[in-house]
Amino acid sequence: MRTWNDLYKMLKNGEMDQSLIQTGCEDINAYRTRATEVMNGFEKTFGVKEDTLAALCSAPGRTEICGNHTDHQHGHVLAAAVNLDFLACVSPNGTQTVHFQSEGWPMTTVDLSDLEQQEAEKETTASLVRGVMAELAKAGYTIGGFDMYAVSNVLPGSGLSSSAACEILLGVAGNHLFCQDELDAVTLAKIGQKAENQYFGKPSGLMDQTASSVGDAVAIDFADPSAPIVRSVTANLEELGLALCIVDCGADHAALTGEYASIPREMEKVAAFFGKKVLREVQEEEVLKAMPQLRRAVGDRAVLRALHFYADDRRAVEEADALERRDRDAFLQLVKESGRSSWELLQNITPAGAVEAQDMAIALEAAEIALNGKGACRVHGGGFAGTIQAFVPTESVSEFCEKMELMLRKGCCHVLNIRPTGGIVL
Repeated sequence: MRTWNDLYKMLKNGEMDQSLIQTGCEDINAYRTRATEVMNGFEKTFGVKEDTLAALCSAPGRTEICGNHTDHQHGHVLAAAVNLDFLACVSPNGTQTVHFQSEGWPMTTVDLSDLEQQEAEKETTASLVRGVMAELAKAGYTIGGFDMYAVSNVLPGSGLSSSAACEILLGVAGNHLFCQDELDAVTLAKIGQKAENQYFGKPSGLMDQTASSVGDAVAIDFADPSAPIVRSVTANLEELGLALCIVDCGADHAALTGEYASIPREMEKVAAFFGKKVLREVQEEEVLKAMPQLRRAVGDRAVLRALHFYADDRRAVEEADALERRDRDAFLQLVKESGRSSWELLQNITPAGAVEAQDMAIALEAAEIALNGKGACRVHGGGFAGTIQAFVPTESVSEFCEKMELMLRKGCCHVLNIRPTGGIVL
C-alpha cells in the first residue's frame, strides 16, 4: 500500500493506466478522471496526512448470460463481469470503526467491536459492512476500521447486481488491508453471499458474487453450493461480432418480493414431492413420469417451472461451451431458447394478474422487432421488472439502440463490455 499522496501522483501522471485498463474501461482518460475524483472525494471527506496510506479498489457489476433461476436449485449458470463498477479509495484508520461514504448517500458508520447480526441494520449498507468484516474475522484475521469513499456507475435496479459489487468491493478492501491479499476470488464471493444472506437478510445464490469477484465469464456448477465448481470462460463478444446491450424496461422491483419468492418455492415443492430439497437432486425423467400426479399435487405452474430448470440447466453448460469454441450461431440459438423458456415455462416476464402494465413483455417484443432476425434477446436476471438483455451484431448496435429508444424511451439502452477482471486492487 502506498501513501495517499504517492498514489494520487501516480494516478495523475498516468503511471497507473495499465492497472486501470484491467477494469475494461473504454476510455482510459475518463476512468483516470473518475478515479481522481474518488481520491479527491476521499480527501474532502476524511482528510489526508502525509503518511496516510491508501488503495484504490474496484468491483464490477455482473450480467447473467444463461441459467435463469437455476442457481438456487443447485444447477449451472453462466455469468460475466461487466465494465460498470464500484470504485473506492480506502485507508486503514487505526480504530475499530468503519466509515463508508458512498457518493450521494449518507455516511455509513459501523462499530466492529460487535460483529453479531443487527436486526435494525437489515437491508442496509451497514449490514454488508458488518457481515463482510465478520466473515474475515471468522477466517482468523485481525480486522480493524477503515475509511472508504466510493462511487458506483452500476445501474440501479438493472439486474447488474450493484449489491454484489458492493460486497466484493468490501471484501477486496478487507482482504488487502487485513489479510495480505491471501483470500482468493471464490472465497471472497462466499463471504459476500454470507453477508447478504445472513446480515442483509436477502436469500440469494452465489452467482452474482462469483461473477463479480472472478471476472470475465464464469461457468458455475452449484451442485455443492458450499464448494461451487467455477470454470473461467473467455467471452470475447467482439471476436464474435456481437455487442451486449442491457435495456431498461421501465418498471421497478417494488412490491415484487412475492413474485421472486414464488419461483424457488414452487420448484422446491416439486422436489419435495420426491422427498428431495432442490430440483438438482431429482431426475427430469422422474418429473415427466409423475406429471399427472405432480400437477394435482403442486399445480401446473410449478411443473412448468421445474421443466424450465432442467432445460436452462443444460443450456448454461452448452452456452459456455459455445463461447469457448467461438460458435456464434450456437450461442445465439441458445440465448433465444433460454429467453423463450423463461417467458413460457418459468413465467417471470409479467407479474401474475398484470394486464395493463406489461413492461418487460413490451421490451422483449420491441427488441425482437429491432433485431429483425439478427442477434438474440432474453430476460435479464430475476425478471418481472428491471432489464432485458440483447446480443446485437456490432454493425447494428446504433440502429438497435435508436429503435429501442424510439419504442420505449430515451436512454433505456446501454451498451456494455465484458470486463476481463473481477474485484481488484488497482
